Amino acid sequence: MAISADHVGRRYPPTSPYQVSAAKIAEFAHALGDEDSAYAGEKPIAPPTFVAVISSTAWESMFADPELGLARRRTVHGDQRFSYRRPLRAGDAVTATLTIDRVRSRGSADIISCSADVETVGGELICTAETTFLHTHETDA
Repeated sequence: MAISADHVGRRYPPTSPYQVSAAKIAEFAHALGDEDSAYAGEKPIAPPTFVAVISSTAWESMFADPELGLARRRTVHGDQRFSYRRPLRAGDAVTATLTIDRVRSRGSADIISCSADVETVGGELICTAETTFLHTHETDA
């Protein structure tokens, strides 16, 4: 079976908790070449795109879902947006819960929009990461 509009609304279980650390924040900021002082010190906040590290683990549930027939090798990450309630901080333990929001088929491709709610293990919503994927269908050789 292939992914279709019938799968809109499918929600996957939360990921295992991810412990945000000052070291991981510093590594990520360094990889970006961003020396903002907010990303250093004893109580750093994470760069806004850091949440992609966490939300990408939630994508695994969707790609592993046999009913959808998705293959990473035929998938392009097309768009990413973040809506924050508060900054992600060192010391936060968070999970991500993925929902399929929209599926559109265009020719030999599916456009899949999904969102991952990133919350503390205590249930506080920190950010919603919205992602769009372009997935091409298997072709007959």
